[in-house]
Amino acid sequence: MVSRQAVLGIEDGAFFYGSKRVFSGVSFLLDDARTALVGENGVGKSTLLKCLAGEHELNRGKIIRSRGLRVGYLPQEVPPGLGELSVRAVLRRSLDRVGLEHDDWRIDVLLDEIEVPAGMADQTFGRLSGGWQRLMLIAGAARLEEPDILVLDEPTNHLDIGNIDTLEGWLTKHIRLPMLIVSHDRAFLGRVSTRTLFLRADGVHAFKVPFLKAREALLQRDAADAVRARLDDKEIRRLQKVAARYKIWGQKNDKFDRRAKATLKRIERIEASRAEVHRPAERRIELGEAELDARAALRIHDLTVTTPDGARTLVKIDRLAIAPGDCVALLGPNGAGKSTLLNALAAAWDPKNPYYDGSAPVRFNPACRLVYFDQSLRDLPLDQSLVDYLTAAQGVTEKDALRGLAQAGFPFARVREPIAILSFGERSRLAFLKMKLMRPNLYMLDEPTSHLDIEGQEDLESQLEETDVACVFVSHDRFFTRAVATRFLEIRRGELVEVEGADAFFGDWNG
Repeated sequence: MVSRQAVLGIEDGAFFYGSKRVFSGVSFLLDDARTALVGENGVGKSTLLKCLAGEHELNRGKIIRSRGLRVGYLPQEVPPGLGELSVRAVLRRSLDRVGLEHDDWRIDVLLDEIEVPAGMADQTFGRLSGGWQRLMLIAGAARLEEPDILVLDEPTNHLDIGNIDTLEGWLTKHIRLPMLIVSHDRAFLGRVSTRTLFLRADGVHAFKVPFLKAREALLQRDAADAVRARLDDKEIRRLQKVAARYKIWGQKNDKFDRRAKATLKRIERIEASRAEVHRPAERRIELGEAELDARAALRIHDLTVTTPDGARTLVKIDRLAIAPGDCVALLGPNGAGKSTLLNALAAAWDPKNPYYDGSAPVRFNPACRLVYFDQSLRDLPLDQSLVDYLTAAQGVTEKDALRGLAQAGFPFARVREPIAILSFGERSRLAFLKMKLMRPNLYMLDEPTSHLDIEGQEDLESQLEETDVACVFVSHDRFFTRAVATRFLEIRRGELVEVEGADAFFGDWNG
């Protein structure tokens, strides 16, 4: 039972990294709702959650917490040092945090309630899929730590459709707590949230409705503010001309001088009440598009994909052709081999040897230029500067890199700084920018929307819909998959089967 005194919020909060403002003027108080916190990449959502959880201190303002408040907090990154522990030992850490280290029976009750497969509790945590790691950490924070309020940062990262559905059930039916949830998964937020906060440069905009309705209301308000601002600007220009005439005439008649001053005061009142118009950051995701004049970008024949250790076959493909303009969604549950298949296809491409043996299982068109997006972003050189990372691509000059960074919305002052300072969403945008500069015509995308804000997701969707590049992608984002896929391939019992759409696979997980 949640305490009636459970209070968590922020009053006029501001946070800076050195001289760089992350957010300021932020105020809100959580109630008993499941509250979605939404904002553009880099606006400070994760930092704000860390302030609420006590991991960071504000530079200005204050965190409002009721006495003895217990916050269950799950960060976006898996905490270090867990990989070698057993699942049971990881869950025991949650008990330790709240002084229940001798109540191991609670772990067994929890595992039974959430129907964890037999034997998983004794497995090494690092051997679990990313989805199961995420679910275990959420279960520990939400149930074992007995929090008054639950704070979750991107809880659906690495979850497949089935696990997302499980999480939605937990949050809406079984965990009756006030919540603050940061996520870019539109379908998930539409099903889970009951209240929505939008974090922007000017503070927080609150709506007491679920995310989808709140976003529609916010966009309508932005449009109305823009209309009102245009009318205000038009009236200000008219009054400025009137005041100028009065000022000239006032040289001969004091009456007009007084009218000029009164008109200027009217202008000041309009300017003071003028609607502030939200202008999204100019940082569109743009895909490079090189022509591929061929009937097929990629052909596959008699391909077998196994686990990395070769111990188990994941998927067999008898014959498959991907044509220019095809946008292929790979469907299947976690562990089916989607990402492994994508990795195998990307690894088979050799730009130094474009001509393939006719009997090879994977054959690319000789004019193919392939790029691969890895959801973990593990290959990003975090110590390297943004501009150096881009110029490492063949044919990309510093001038090209600086122009691309400016167009993608990266401030000039940051282009010489290390990639490590970027948020995960900004790192994704940087990776897409490098791919664009490489002018590919075949994309392999593994969970491309995981870290992108909603505006970035919509940019990527429109780019894939409008271009003629070939694309093979893995995504658990229901909105994204439905919007961009032109073909659907599902892994069923180790076979790759072409299906008419994603609805049968999504089943009840519609959003």
